[in-house]
Amino acid sequence: MAVRINDIAPDFTAESTAGTIRFHEWLGDSYGIIFSHPRDFTPVCTTEFAAVAQLAAEWKKRNTKVIGVSVDSVQDHEKWKRDIETFGGAPADFPIIDDTSLTVAKAYDMLPADYYLPTEGRTPANSATVRTVYIVGPDKKIRLSMTYPMSIGRNFAEILRALDAVQKTDGVPLATPANWVPGQDVIVALALTDDQAKERFGELDIKLPYLRFAKAPA
Repeated sequence: MAVRINDIAPDFTAESTAGTIRFHEWLGDSYGIIFSHPRDFTPVCTTEFAAVAQLAAEWKKRNTKVIGVSVDSVQDHEKWKRDIETFGGAPADFPIIDDTSLTVAKAYDMLPADYYLPTEGRTPANSATVRTVYIVGPDKKIRLSMTYPMSIGRNFAEILRALDAVQKTDGVPLATPANWVPGQDVIVALALTDDQAKERFGELDIKLPYLRFAKAPA
């Protein structure tokens, strides 16, 4: 079953490189990013996990916890972390889940369509988790999802930008335009009249009657 925006993120208990994780409890009042990858000791995944490790200060600044999902064991994860840290030059201190049972991958719909083929003739590649990313809010609801095929490494600068946009617009009548980055103007929702928008967000830059920009709140 697909996990959709505004669904409650499936809770789970799993072993990880940081010990036993009870996901909702572990998340607490933070934002969270949960992301899967096909296997340990694979080239693209190593570059991705190194990128996550290098952004540790950025995740902390945004009150965001990151957690990886893999179908391999905690023992393999611990060995693989040494390669991640060697390549990335930063400690991989975030938890990596042991999902040898595929419990988390199935709960979050992280498996490709090929996984559901009949067992006969199915190869390990057919059942490898695709590169899926979920941003979860402090209320445990899914805020954003992205899915990449196995051959395409994720752009974690874009994931960071998307997280900034989620946090900027969460619970307020604002949206971000195409290619928005922090510091740029935001779009005011049509739920507010011009006068209400000005009172709340200051002067408007009205491009079209339905497209009104304002300075992003601090």
